[in-house]
Amino acid sequence: MARRMMREFGFTLHKTDGPARLGTVHTGRGDIRTPAFMPVGTVGTVKGLYMDQVKATGADIILGNTYHLMLRPGAEQVAKLGGLHKLIRWEGPILTDSGGFQIMSLSKIRKIREEGATFQSHIDGSKHFLSPERAMEIQRLLGSDIQMQLDQCIEFPHTEKAAVKAMELSLRWAERSRVAFGSQPGRGNFGIVQGGTNEALRLKSAAGLIDIGFEGYAVGGLAVGEGQKLMLSTLDFTAPVLPADKPRYLMGVGTPDDILEAVARGIDMFDCVLPTRSGRHGQAFTRFGKINIRNAKHATDMRPLDEEHSCPALSQYSRAYLHHLIRSGEMLGMMLMSWANIAYYESLMKDMRAAIAEGRFEDFRAQTKEQWRRGETES
Repeated sequence: MARRMMREFGFTLHKTDGPARLGTVHTGRGDIRTPAFMPVGTVGTVKGLYMDQVKATGADIILGNTYHLMLRPGAEQVAKLGGLHKLIRWEGPILTDSGGFQIMSLSKIRKIREEGATFQSHIDGSKHFLSPERAMEIQRLLGSDIQMQLDQCIEFPHTEKAAVKAMELSLRWAERSRVAFGSQPGRGNFGIVQGGTNEALRLKSAAGLIDIGFEGYAVGGLAVGEGQKLMLSTLDFTAPVLPADKPRYLMGVGTPDDILEAVARGIDMFDCVLPTRSGRHGQAFTRFGKINIRNAKHATDMRPLDEEHSCPALSQYSRAYLHHLIRSGEMLGMMLMSWANIAYYESLMKDMRAAIAEGRFEDFRAQTKEQWRRGETES
């Protein structure tokens, strides 16, 4: 393992089909095929799945979170136990978010200053401080393979003044994060483009990050309530200015349709809690569109969610049984639905990679959206 960690971090762009990109992110722990969806393992678990199941879906990488893991069990404790990979039994790459979004969305009281963010834990109200340097230290202690800069996220809607202030602070924090990252062979440090939905701010943020120089670039501050139309229009002017030879990561997105449209705009990497969160509440994502398994019409339907899929959760359990489990509040139902959703997301990414490789992405995009529409109409 130590020898593998010395591999250089990098990105290979194999092919483009319009703006859509087929590539590979190279890390010390292995390669990540892009476009890639990263199942969210916020506190060291992809909710409802064993890590062997996550791997079997085709996932090359999972995501963990600095904010949650610093609160419990603590970064120093994880390091003492051998690092996050060993603790959770995941041998592939792990990306860790830096905690900026969670400070905005979860912390009870927060104060943002030049030095960093002071906040109260959403768990017990305890007081904590997170600076760009500490965020990078925590991610190094966790042993993550892709480490995100600390940024300031703001809620939507917001004023232009607030967007300017947060973007400029995030740029200064990016420079400090980059210095704190230092030299970590086989690992990468990503900068985060901020600026709301304002084109001039996004372009200024991207230019500043490119000037600092990172192994990859993320688009943050979207999927916070602005809606798909504004999100995609923001990507239309942001993605093209990011370096073509570096991976591009859209943070916290999203639905299968969001991902399909973002790939069409040149994005390579995604994460979202939606597959497992929706699964726990009885919503399945399939090639036939969304299926609400709670609906009474599924109570006597012995068909699986998708009999042709390789994942057992999609092909071997009837809708009637899943309906019964979810309506009964049974843990197994939540586990199966979450497994089914992660498997579908990963198969969607695989199909997109194949379509880009074969130069038929636009046809695939149209056919997939039509199949979703037709399936939801008929179901």
